[in-house]
Parts: sequence; C-alpha cells; structure tokens
Amino acid sequence: MDAYLKWQNSLVNKNKAEIAGWEELSWLNGYNSGEAQEQRDKLIRKLKGSLLFKETKPYYNQISNGCKLCGLGQWSCLFITGKCNASCFYCPTSQLSDDVPTTQNLSFPDARAYAEYVNHFNFKGVSFSGGEPLLFFERTLEYLKQVRKHCNPEIYTWMYTNGILADERKFRKLAAAGLNEVRFDIGATAYKLDKVRLAKGIIPNVTIEIPAVPEEKERLKTLLPQMIEAGVTNLNLHQLRLTKHNYRNLSKKDYTYVFAEHPLVLESELAALEILDYAREHNLKIGVNYCSFYFKNRFQKAGFRSRLAHSLADPDDVFTQNGYIREFTGDSIGYKSIRIFDAKPELYSTQEFAIHNKTFYFMKEQVMKTTLLDPEYRIKVEQLINREPVEIPSDPLLFRIWQLEYIENGLREY
Repeated sequence: MDAYLKWQNSLVNKNKAEIAGWEELSWLNGYNSGEAQEQRDKLIRKLKGSLLFKETKPYYNQISNGCKLCGLGQWSCLFITGKCNASCFYCPTSQLSDDVPTTQNLSFPDARAYAEYVNHFNFKGVSFSGGEPLLFFERTLEYLKQVRKHCNPEIYTWMYTNGILADERKFRKLAAAGLNEVRFDIGATAYKLDKVRLAKGIIPNVTIEIPAVPEEKERLKTLLPQMIEAGVTNLNLHQLRLTKHNYRNLSKKDYTYVFAEHPLVLESELAALEILDYAREHNLKIGVNYCSFYFKNRFQKAGFRSRLAHSLADPDDVFTQNGYIREFTGDSIGYKSIRIFDAKPELYSTQEFAIHNKTFYFMKEQVMKTTLLDPEYRIKVEQLINREPVEIPSDPLLFRIWQLEYIENGLREY
C-alpha cells in the first residue's frame, strides 16, 4: 500500500480506537465525499486567493492582529482558569475546575513570572482564555497588568469571553490596563449581541469568535450587519470537532465526521465557507476568517516548537521550518523536538532553565528514530530537504521525513 494511504488508514484506526464503545456515527467516505468536496472546492475558488498559512486559513477582507501572530507562532495563550459558567453543547473540554493559570503545561501562579516567560521566549502577542476569564476578573486583570508593566509595550493582547459576566466597568478597567481586543463566544448566550455592544468604543478591537454550527448558518448570515453595527470588526469561525467531552451532544446531531488527527464535523467547515462567501457577495465591512482544525493543529504547534527550539536548542542544531531539530549526518537521519516540563520528570534526563526564580526543565524528545541511509537513500533525502516535493513520496522512509516537514503546513485530503 502507498505510504500516504497507510498514514490515512492509521488515522481511521486511531479514531475508531478512541471512540470504541460510542454510538455509531456517520463518517465521510468514498461514497459520500464527492458532493461535499465539490461544494468545498467551489466555495474556495470564490475566495480568489484569500488563503493564508499554506491555504489552511480562508478569509474575507481582513484578519485581526491576534490571528496573524497566532499563525506566525508569536503568541502565548494563558488559560486563566479551567472553569466556565456556560454550557455550550459544542465545547471540546470539561470546563469544570478552577486551575492555576497555565500555558503549554507550565503553571504560573505568579503573574510576574508569566510576564517574564513571555519575555524569555520573545512572544509578540498574549491572550487570556479559559474556562471563562471573567469568572476571575481580578486575576485576569493582574496578569494583563504584569504583561503591560514588564513586557514590550508593542505586545498585542486579547481576551476570550462568553460575555455572561461582562459589563462596562470591567471593559473600562481592561482597556485602562492595555487590552487591545476582546473576543466573544456569542454561542453561549443564544447569539445575543447586547454584551458585545458594551465593549464598543471602549476596547479598541471587538471580535466574535465561535464554532461554525451548521444549523446556525442562516442566523449568522442575518446577524452580520448587526455585528457591524455593534462594533464588531472580525468574525472568527472555528471548526467543530468531536471529543469525549462533547460526544453525547454532538452525536445527537445529523453531522458527518471526517477522519483526521481528531474527528471533525464536515458540515461545520462547509457552513464557515458559506458564511465567508455571503460576506464577500454582500461586500460587508467586516473581516471573516475560518480557523480550520488543520490550521490550529499544525501552525500553532509548529509555532510553539519553533519558539522552544530557537531558545533552548544547542547552537549547532539545525531547525526545520516547523520547529523540529533535524539530525542529518549523511549516513543517517532523525528528528527531535524540545519538550518542556513544569516539574522535573523522574524518567527523563533533562536540562534546566529559570524564569523569575522558578526552574523549568526541558529535553530533546525523539519524534523520528534515527534511520541509517544507504547511498541511494542519502541522495533522495538530500533532494527532499533541498526542496518541497511536488508529489507525496511513496517510499515509506521518505514519506515519514516528508510528513514531519510538510503535513503540518496544511496538506488536506478528505
């Protein structure tokens, strides 16, 4: 079997193993994919080249500064809490417990320490998420203040919220502390815009960021002019994905699921692209972008790997564009990535780095075992490294190398 088909088959097996015991779901397959692919291709063509980040982010008109920094790997997202006061049917996480603020599995109970972390890795953007940050407003405000006090004044900051606890007083405090943007999930409030309007004229940039729920597609089209009137500059649409936390809710819907690194809702992508097309056809003065799972899963991870590699790797290490460390001697090839820890792990040999009197740990983790190369393979590998392949390699070894280098840059196949 072709190496690429083997990889696709591995995704199918992985998905099925993870959802074993769940009710039967409708999966995209060779018999029902043709019409969906045709519809998607038609919508993508209408965008006339408005595709960013290896064509994983379709957009209309504009994207926010925060979204740009995210795609460039220059953004840190701090989860202020794990607790939420909403119950959105599509939420992919549990949202039940209040946790110490964390990012990338590192905990920051001290706001000053987080600001120093931002400096250490030279992030250009910072966001505050959850859970719901407004459940712990003073905590959120303190972390924002410390970032503004100790970090580059040019850093772009934004906050995610469902808006339930939002009021003008909070927005004025956040604006005074230097918040550049607020992003509302109006799906948590029955798509009402009253709390969104409160931020208009106070927070410089107001965004709505929600999953593209297929059955809400027409409502969102109708709401676009009202969003503009409410001061919204950008609408960010995410792709619904299936997890153990939202399975019971999503399985009740008539959705079709796509085999990928995680199961995705086909109709969610099509709904997002239709809303993009609607805004384009009506020449609406708002930016709309579709934040696909492929973008989130690849560019965000690749960006963070690159940050770690350039900060913590050895001077002689060779980095790929996705933040992997390539170990190519001519006779062999292998890949590693930097992994960081909040506490010293017992089973691994690690190195240390300190941020604001706190010690963190890191190691180079093997992601592709070192493989010996004969002269013929060496020539092929050198050619592959020197240029992106025009077609997917059929050779299993070369496919593994290519997969690390290019799968994360946005290849998409149904």
